[in-house]
Amino acid sequence: MNQDPGIRILIAEDEARLAEILASYLSGRGHSVRVTSNGRQALDAIRTDSFDVALLDIVMPELDGLEVMRQVREDPAPPEIIIITGNGTIDNAIAAMKLGAYDYMTKPYRMAEIDVLVQRAWEKRQLARENQFLHHRLSRIDGAPIVQTRFAPMQAVLDVIEKAAPSDAPVLITGESGTGKDLLARVIHHLSGRLGSFVDLNCAMLSDQNLETELFGYERGAFAGAAERKIGFLEMATNGTLYMDEVSELESRMQGRLLRALEHGSYFRAGGMQRVEIHTRLVTATNRNLETLVSEGQFRGDLLYRINTITVALPPLRERTVDIPLLAEHFLQRFRGQGAPTLASDAVEMLQAYEWPGNIRELRNVIERALLLHRGPVLAAADLPITQARTAPGLPGSRVSLADLERRHIESVLAHMGWHQGQAADVLGISPKTLYRKIREYGLQRPRRT
Repeated sequence: MNQDPGIRILIAEDEARLAEILASYLSGRGHSVRVTSNGRQALDAIRTDSFDVALLDIVMPELDGLEVMRQVREDPAPPEIIIITGNGTIDNAIAAMKLGAYDYMTKPYRMAEIDVLVQRAWEKRQLARENQFLHHRLSRIDGAPIVQTRFAPMQAVLDVIEKAAPSDAPVLITGESGTGKDLLARVIHHLSGRLGSFVDLNCAMLSDQNLETELFGYERGAFAGAAERKIGFLEMATNGTLYMDEVSELESRMQGRLLRALEHGSYFRAGGMQRVEIHTRLVTATNRNLETLVSEGQFRGDLLYRINTITVALPPLRERTVDIPLLAEHFLQRFRGQGAPTLASDAVEMLQAYEWPGNIRELRNVIERALLLHRGPVLAAADLPITQARTAPGLPGSRVSLADLERRHIESVLAHMGWHQGQAADVLGISPKTLYRKIREYGLQRPRRT
């Protein structure tokens, strides 16, 4: 393995003795350092080599520090710049900050101060690069998210989102599993115009300890196995959106730590001594009633007030019968493209008569499974893998409760998967933690082996 060269630093300082001392100190900290003695050399070095951080003296021969900044700030990947200034040039240092300098320091300065500023400037640059990578990756995968609907209440939800998206206000999305909360969160981010990434975190998929390190990150040596610093999701979503799904599954301690971070606008990484500022838009989602959980003592009321400045509720698919043919056609095109079959009238009737306990996610799975076995130009009711209709033909009074339908559906999937809860949760489109809770709520029992 190649040895880590540390942070790549350029020092532009015309006082030779000071430059030598500074270079020696930073090299001793394990960093890769290059020294130039005037602004022109500094500009050429930045244009021909790659640096993470540049220390620029304001007053230098040929080009001063401000002019170097002006010329490199439009480069595709400029280093983070720290300005070095004397007492008589503070106004120039402030001007440099307006041009995009990370920070400035005045002479005489302490070496420990230099070390802290260089580390923080490097972290900012690394974070920006990670955000850019994630943003491009998600853009390639997802494109612009689109919600398919003709349902008036759903269109009203979209109207609220369109107005609220450009703000910094936290958004809480409620709705049953599979109603499209993830998609709506991406729509919010897309409409916000934020330059940072959309980062999603499922609170039910991780243990309390793992969730803490994923959300807040940690410093090297914070615990056994922490070989290097880890940037948490809150930092990764800087200038972007952090989407926390199933926020109701947060344990009490994690609720408290998240609340403190939101109240103070900053937090510490595990094992860290420097505050990390929060510059992230928070979007949360849940399929449970948080107000009920607050009254039961399972969710903090003060945290709820922090995350529900704007609340939108997604209707279940059984209420959006007008949208079912539209969504089915969308999935047909998505999975088969131009050669997709059309839906026969009896297929549309069956789709609209079904209760859809799994909502849109279940509809997508039904269409996908049907296409795996069907090759004709028309998809009929007989081709759909649906076993329970909302109202059986000739039996208008045969409605059952949603809870009963959900219980039957979960029980059926568990039986089909041999009670392998991980695989069943994947088929149902919920987390194993949520499935375990449903099993307890409905009193489902694993069949005894005979």
